[in-house]
Amino acid sequence: MTAPHLTPDLLLHAYAMGVFPMSEGRDDPEVFWVDPEQRGILPLDGFHISRRLARRLNAQTFNISFNSDFNAVVAHCADRKETWINDTIADLYAQLHHMGHAHSIEIRQDGTLVGGVYGVALGRAFFGESMFSTRTDASKIALAYLTDRLRICGFTLFDTQFITAHLATLGAIEISRATYRKALQNALKIDASFDANAAVPPPQEVLQRNAQTS
Repeated sequence: MTAPHLTPDLLLHAYAMGVFPMSEGRDDPEVFWVDPEQRGILPLDGFHISRRLARRLNAQTFNISFNSDFNAVVAHCADRKETWINDTIADLYAQLHHMGHAHSIEIRQDGTLVGGVYGVALGRAFFGESMFSTRTDASKIALAYLTDRLRICGFTLFDTQFITAHLATLGAIEISRATYRKALQNALKIDASFDANAAVPPPQEVLQRNAQTS
């Protein structure tokens, strides 16, 4: 179903109803709503950090930040041969970011942005939108820090929309539309704060908390 003229408030309302926007391509001006029968989620107590990823985290070859360059993360996510992020969608997420509803995690190496993830926060639900990586494991590290932040801040639902082989290796699962909507409604009853101004924890803390909960 084609979406009407979109505003940030309408987009938040759509998320609260369990649907999200997509485009057929970067140069396609049309936006449509998506409501999958099977929904991908990443259980916050089930994120899987492999031994290799743990070593990569401990090596501290990357610098991690929260909300330091949201628009750049979105631009990198859209900069691929096939993308669902057109200019309308990118602009809407930029507006949600300024409203405090959209957040990003940036991964830098030697000062260069090499990975990241962004999404929308509403209540205790976080809707992961897209991620990118130009260095090995950079997007996995972004997700490790994102799930850790969500867990610390009291979120209960991490919606990945769809499930991919990449996400499945990190612990993502599929649930039915009905199960998802029940979890979403529960998550919307109470607000949580992403707290992007909080200090970025060292990797040892992220690994320790993950070991305690997964």
